[in-house]
Amino acid sequence: MGLQFIRPDTKIDFVGFRYVAYCVSAALILLGLVSLVIKGGPRYGIDFAGGIIVQVKFEEKTDMNQVRGALEGLKLPGMVIQQMGAAEESEYLVRTSSSEVSSEEVRSMIGQSLAKDLPQAKGEIRRLEMVGPKVGADLRSKALEAMYYAILLIAIYISGRFEQRWTAAGIMAAGLFVGISALQFLGLSTSWLIVGAMVITLGLCLWLNLTYALGAVLALIHDVIITVGAFSLMNKEFDLTVIAALLTIIGYSLNDTIIVFDRIRETLRYGKGGTFAEVINTSINQTLSRTILTSGLTLIVVVCLYLLGGAVIHDFALALLIGIFVGTYSSIFVASPILLHFGKRRMAQDSAPAKA
Repeated sequence: MGLQFIRPDTKIDFVGFRYVAYCVSAALILLGLVSLVIKGGPRYGIDFAGGIIVQVKFEEKTDMNQVRGALEGLKLPGMVIQQMGAAEESEYLVRTSSSEVSSEEVRSMIGQSLAKDLPQAKGEIRRLEMVGPKVGADLRSKALEAMYYAILLIAIYISGRFEQRWTAAGIMAAGLFVGISALQFLGLSTSWLIVGAMVITLGLCLWLNLTYALGAVLALIHDVIITVGAFSLMNKEFDLTVIAALLTIIGYSLNDTIIVFDRIRETLRYGKGGTFAEVINTSINQTLSRTILTSGLTLIVVVCLYLLGGAVIHDFALALLIGIFVGTYSSIFVASPILLHFGKRRMAQDSAPAKA
């Protein structure tokens, strides 16, 4: 038997807290959405908005205030200075959203300012990257598409393999194709296409009685919206590393949700529970040790990345940190209660004895 520090006969009434959990989730989502509306959307980083990144290394110890003082006279639009690694390494990233000044002009301006104001520090430009506005817009569109297709394929996979309803999964895929084609005919932007596709996906899950897929997809959307909202509240930049973190969160949260769902199906199949709510509570309690161990160990790794990983992966680790908390919470307090509300018919089917 595996390591368990939660007693096997534990009977925490998780679904009894579902309305409190709904209020907590609604409040977090609302806060994030209000922040996004007030700020006009996510604060896109250079990857998505376009701009220039310059990496500077000093031979002598130099602090952030000295670097900022040397460069503030340049008046580069949207300039942000970040420290890389430990303070004694004296290495910094300088970001600017300027697309009107060439990369060579920026290199020359920064080099001259550092040589003039910090001659003793001997600063050296080690890297310079430029992303144009069109490339940034293309990257943003591709990133949104990647997230959409990840959730869509997950819905089809769960509908087919997990619920053993490949016909319904095929109907959902065909319905989505028709729906997306109709939306594209209207000339909507990528963002609105994705919103429309999500609404169609959830509508098809309800219509086809794909309750496991419905619970899993709603939990994933819940996790992504809260994480993006948290970044907006903290005024953090939204770039490719954050997209990578969101895709990781989708996979992590789905894995947690499927383990709980699988135990629910197993409990129903062998008739070990009472009411549907009792079956869900029993299943969550039985997987609680595994959930805490997995999430706890993952959090230790992510906290180490956040504290010691340096500026380059700082936001990536922060997104993972938020996502693991929210993903673990949603698999227990969002996905499973949704199954309770919409899965009564599925309960009758899963309660049928397994074929020999």
